[in-house]
Amino acid sequence: MSVLCLIANPAEPALDSQLVAAIQHETHGEINWLHQRVACEIIRPKAVDPVAAARAVIGSRPVDAAHLPLAHRRKRLLVADMDSTMIEQECIDELADAVGIKAEVAAITARAMNGELDFEAALRTRVALIKGLERSVVEAIRRERITLAPGGRALVHTMRAYGAYTSLVSGGFTLFADYFAKRIGFDEAIANVLEFDGDVLTGTVASPIVDKHTKLGRLLTLSEERAIPISETLAVGDGANDLDMIRAAGLGVALHARPLVAAEADVQIDHGDLTALLYLQGYSDDDIVR
Repeated sequence: MSVLCLIANPAEPALDSQLVAAIQHETHGEINWLHQRVACEIIRPKAVDPVAAARAVIGSRPVDAAHLPLAHRRKRLLVADMDSTMIEQECIDELADAVGIKAEVAAITARAMNGELDFEAALRTRVALIKGLERSVVEAIRRERITLAPGGRALVHTMRAYGAYTSLVSGGFTLFADYFAKRIGFDEAIANVLEFDGDVLTGTVASPIVDKHTKLGRLLTLSEERAIPISETLAVGDGANDLDMIRAAGLGVALHARPLVAAEADVQIDHGDLTALLYLQGYSDDDIVR
């Protein structure tokens, strides 16, 4: 058995009963609202391709559609990317802005996230360009320039409240990952370590690099250590270094992702915020811990 999820962004609740009824007419199945105007599911749709049928009706409206099995729907393990996933910025780009080279560094970041460059080489190149930045400046950027992605705290707190383990695994830096993991509520955080000479960046990052292999490895290790079947795991990210864990997880979600990632993920969320990951698991608005 399966379920078709229809999800809008809570900030732009574009899902109405007429649209849902029109989709249900094409897919059949039972309508169940999870959050009025934001999230609805159609249980046991009969269409051969429910997502294609839904998207044909949705057209240009800002509503996402995903088709999932009902079995093992609620996940017991979350592994999440940080930059442009759990936070709204790329930290390295904001650090580069402090030395006046944001455009140059952001171009490298974009190519790396699109899978066009070797991740480790691109990371070391970018970090070398911010050599000499003072720790106080890094901390000020963390405090003043980085914002949490909407729905992230609700996602993590709700999953933890229902017994899941949550891991933030970032190709970014511990100075940001540790700080934001605590603010969001993750059980753990893993990231790269920027190296300092006193309080000044040396332009280097410690080995080994946290990359796509680390992310996949952490997903598999936590699954084994905590006796959680892969079918009950969830991975979310937006860039090429997230793709291996997204492919491997029981539910892999490409969130506002690069085209390469969106094309290969189980679920593509282009409009919803991070609460979409709760609706995918069948949580209703009343279940969400805010």
